[in-house]
Amino acid sequence: MSFDDFTALVDSPVYVVTASAGGQRAGCLVGFAGQCSLQPERFIAWLSKANHTYLVAERATVLAVHLLPQDHGLAARFGALCGAEVDKFDGVEWAEGPDGTPLLSDAVAWFTGRILERFDGGDHVGFLLEPLTAVKAHDDRPLSLHQTLDITAGHPA
Repeated sequence: MSFDDFTALVDSPVYVVTASAGGQRAGCLVGFAGQCSLQPERFIAWLSKANHTYLVAERATVLAVHLLPQDHGLAARFGALCGAEVDKFDGVEWAEGPDGTPLLSDAVAWFTGRILERFDGGDHVGFLLEPLTAVKAHDDRPLSLHQTLDITAGHPA
């Protein structure tokens, strides 16, 4: 069994992570993320260094982490489009959260988190978050990684 075989056995949720800094907003589809501490509560979201959202998140103080609905609309928009080329928020209902962080209205649930630290993990950087607020907006079951395998990334990870 290879490491890829091992990870293929797991069907984790996918997230859209959004950020705002310096008058820019960004968001991307994230498959590497999860709670990493109970006391204190902590969550880590890993952003690709090749991603426009990473560049905005590097300057941000707060990120928002969204669980997605079963339809592929938000996942495709934030996973297949490149934020350096298009405004991913155009035509998407959202509101401004802490420090201008975009909050997606159609998400199943979301939380905002203050960025405590950043960890270089290779081609991704982990953003350690201290939860600030959490909202459950809909009763839908969140979208999972295996349900998004048909989405072609907007750029290589």
